[in-house]
Amino acid sequence: MDKKKLRQYRSLKREQKMLEDKMEKLNERAERIPTVAGTVKGSMNTFPYIGTHMSVTMSEPKQADVIYRQMMINGKRQERVNELLTEIEEFISQIPDSNTRQIFELIYLNGNTQQEVGDQLGYTKGRISQIISENLKD
Repeated sequence: MDKKKLRQYRSLKREQKMLEDKMEKLNERAERIPTVAGTVKGSMNTFPYIGTHMSVTMSEPKQADVIYRQMMINGKRQERVNELLTEIEEFISQIPDSNTRQIFELIYLNGNTQQEVGDQLGYTKGRISQIISENLKD
């Protein structure tokens, strides 16, 4: 795990919320897709299999395709964001030392500055930076 990936946590949380809102709006749009009447060609399901034309109603195909394609793209992105968030959270939760784990949680998950964390835990900003560097590769 590196600092760059850890710093993404708060942005990923915002993106996760944004994607959830987007998916909700797309679902609402999908429900409002107008239905259109159409005719399809088929055959009878018993012998003799004579070709027939049947009337059907369906969602407007072009609008439905666009919406479902956007939903697929957003769904894949949502999965990737969730994977990254889980990876970061698991990394921090697996840090054996309690003080070090608290430092990582406060800085990377809660968004506090190193100075704030140092004041809270009784360390200098330099020591906080040193602890982080000891536990990460750049």
